[in-house]
Amino acid sequence: MQLQDLNTPAALVDTARMQRNIERMQQRMNSLEVAFRPHVKTTKCIDIARAQIQAGARGITVSTLKEAEQFFAAGVTDILYAVGMAAPKLRQAAALIGQGCALKIIADSAASASAIVAFSHQHGVPFEVWIEVDTDGHRSGVQPHSDDLIAIGTLLHQGGSTLGGVMTHAGASYELNTPEALQAMAEQERSLCVLAAERLRAAGLPCPNVSVGSTPTALSARQLKGVTEVRAGVYVFFDLVMANVGVCSPDDVALSVLTTVIGHQPDKGWAIVDAGWMAMSRDRGTQKQQHDYGYGQLCDVNGQRIDGYTLSGANQEHGIVSRTGEADPDIARRFPVGTQLRVLPNHACATGAQFPEYHAVTGQTLGPTWPRFYGW
Repeated sequence: MQLQDLNTPAALVDTARMQRNIERMQQRMNSLEVAFRPHVKTTKCIDIARAQIQAGARGITVSTLKEAEQFFAAGVTDILYAVGMAAPKLRQAAALIGQGCALKIIADSAASASAIVAFSHQHGVPFEVWIEVDTDGHRSGVQPHSDDLIAIGTLLHQGGSTLGGVMTHAGASYELNTPEALQAMAEQERSLCVLAAERLRAAGLPCPNVSVGSTPTALSARQLKGVTEVRAGVYVFFDLVMANVGVCSPDDVALSVLTTVIGHQPDKGWAIVDAGWMAMSRDRGTQKQQHDYGYGQLCDVNGQRIDGYTLSGANQEHGIVSRTGEADPDIARRFPVGTQLRVLPNHACATGAQFPEYHAVTGQTLGPTWPRFYGW
């Protein structure tokens, strides 16, 4: 099959770019002498996770227990579920552990820790729990200086759970765009997570693992003293948000959506394609950054960028291709009906989530089709 044989829209993965991204991250982690645990929510693809593990990754990170079930069924046993645990999910987590999965769960409050301990006592299930630490005020986690950190650790440890360590995610790094700011954020992430670990140890509590990570900080850290592992996800594909952050170029983005021109609005300078927000997602993550790519950067069928053109608008199944800044009266001649194009995504995780499979591709040559875990 060739690209023209595919029904569009379709998710394409440039295998050369992807492999280069995998090797870049793994080599960096090796040089910093830390283990690497990729976040597979980006791809939800067993074939790609195997490529990451083959390159040297140790274990994986997931964002849902359904992901954990899928990857465990495929033979991956060392899994961190990096979303705060609530009581209704404990039965599902316990089932995985009962089948032999080395599942780690997280907590950032006494309420969560208490629910874990109570379930463990009632059902005789041993949980390994990591405490989530807030190192940037971005989302969730306990403050590293707070008394709550010690209280949560004590509750878990005395309650019979294995206190496996601390973890954090510097999601605020996505809002930065200079090497100096990214390096400072990486050091803030490292130092505060290590501080949390040191405080637990000083209180007589075990804390063997110190886990940090985001794609920007992983690629920007100067040193990782005290850290045992790093987590990152979007690096495997990269995307336009990461290009604006400055940790990659648009030419590093390995995921694209193949689309077909289906019509025109010549008076407006538009070409209409069959990739709307159902294909690209509604993520407009570049809108507040230094370069707004609309719903995605336009490329030719070979994946070469067509500068000055973006997917500027999107309905459910229709996308609007236009030239930035002014209308293109010759757009129908430039992009005739039937023309195949590719669109680079703002957010690879969100765009990938729209498709049940990826088509591996080199240039216009199709390789294997990789199933993607589709849904929760």
